[in-house]
Amino acid sequence: MSTPDPAPLGLYVHWPYCARICPYCDFNVYKARGADTQALTDALLADLERWRGITGPRPLASIHFGGGTPSLMPPREIAQVIETANRLWGLEDGAELGLEVNPAERNRLGDIVAAGINRLSVGVQALDDLALARLGRDHDARAGLDALEMARALTNRVSADLIYAREGQSLGDWQRELESLLPLGLDHISAYQLTIEDGTAFARQVRRGTLIPPEEGLAADLFTLTQVLTGAAGMEAYEISNHARGSANRSCHNSLYWTGGDWIGIGPGAHGRLGNHSGGGRIASAAPLRPADYIASAGQAEPEAERLTGLEEAQERVLMGMRIKEGLDRARLRALTGYDIDVSKADELAAQGLITLDEGHVRLNPTGRLYADRIANALAPGD
Repeated sequence: MSTPDPAPLGLYVHWPYCARICPYCDFNVYKARGADTQALTDALLADLERWRGITGPRPLASIHFGGGTPSLMPPREIAQVIETANRLWGLEDGAELGLEVNPAERNRLGDIVAAGINRLSVGVQALDDLALARLGRDHDARAGLDALEMARALTNRVSADLIYAREGQSLGDWQRELESLLPLGLDHISAYQLTIEDGTAFARQVRRGTLIPPEEGLAADLFTLTQVLTGAAGMEAYEISNHARGSANRSCHNSLYWTGGDWIGIGPGAHGRLGNHSGGGRIASAAPLRPADYIASAGQAEPEAERLTGLEEAQERVLMGMRIKEGLDRARLRALTGYDIDVSKADELAAQGLITLDEGHVRLNPTGRLYADRIANALAPGD
């Protein structure tokens, strides 16, 4: 495999362990049982070595530790990953080195930042103790606020992660939570609508009738309220669920996903994408799901990967690119994949006032943002 494209390169590190597994989570996660984690970290380091042979000498624009609960990762092992990545690729000036933090591990933040992390995404999730208990979190609202305060004392790159459209949540409840958070002056907030994913504890509760999600209309109102309050606080909705105080505070790493950039994925179940080859040929990689299988695969010569067809790449780029404020660059889509959006569907959506369409770009209008996924699926080219 070879990827000559000089586009920005990111690194995603999946840490799969959690102290407890939240009932809404459908990520590839496992209960932490106090075992020695060095074997997994050694596998991560070995994976970095073989990926360096694939990508060539391209500096990293970002490293992101996700999970799972990567704030459980021993700081010395975080440092090992960062130091190895820097040795193999080098880091761009101002590279974003991010990690997702559970407020329950807030007392470890100093060591995590000392290991090299410069951006902390704090999983506040809610500022209501009953809601946090219902979400299966192991911290209360006060701990979430304390974690934010500690994070901001350590680095100027801090984001608060929140979940709305929870069972029983009213517009007034959500407004009070946001109005207690926004005055803190954070530069980034990620507010995600709770979705009930198959295979989760919440999905089983819905089937039993012991959990009743909010109606679609209320969820839409909660989304709209989020846009109004964050906008009034000077935080631009640069992506469907992400709000930043100016472009400098946007998530560099996540922007690689939305704009079709390149990233390496290491760790159990991690996905990656490499290459912007005309007419298709983008490399899609997926690591083994189970930690034991991932560790056993660390010595393989090449990771498991496939080349996407031009159509598959185009569909992926449309689904991701429609999420951002700037919208999808149609000329770039055509140049990289040989495909355009479904123009007839686009004309219909534009006539309904849901999108703005021209030869260069297609982007969601404010009303269209309520239906982002449906619109993106309609615009994606078919066979």
